[in-house]
Amino acid sequence: MDAKDRQIIRALQQNGRMTNQELAAKVNLSPSPCLRRVKILEAGGAIKGYTAEVDPKAYGLPVTVFVRIRLERHNADDVQHFESRVQAMDEVLECVVMTGATDYQLRVVVSGLDAYEDFIRHRIHPIGCIASIDSSFVYGFVKKTGVFPRVD
Repeated sequence: MDAKDRQIIRALQQNGRMTNQELAAKVNLSPSPCLRRVKILEAGGAIKGYTAEVDPKAYGLPVTVFVRIRLERHNADDVQHFESRVQAMDEVLECVVMTGATDYQLRVVVSGLDAYEDFIRHRIHPIGCIASIDSSFVYGFVKKTGVFPRVD
């Protein structure tokens, strides 16, 4: 990936709905080479898709919670069991594997505190193999972006 490809990606991260003509002008290419580069980035998996950024509160999910989970054991069966169960939960927007005292961090959205309690009691607890659950509720965002920094 070269600097022009990165420029294209940053422009699309800022506005994934711009036309190829607009993108080409923004990155200083003619439309045909620009489109060719975008198609190569898509085919190679660098561009994984296009989505709409939606306000969770407007959608009806105003509560965001970061949930840190530590497993009791780290054998292959427990890890696979936990990860497959979490992948099936719509409330979990992200699940990352962590270093340190926490094994996983989940970003969860719910409609309220009752919904979060229900999520923990009826979705997370039944998984089993969990040693601890630690929750932090988000009450505001200072910065949220999907645009990568420049790489020189």
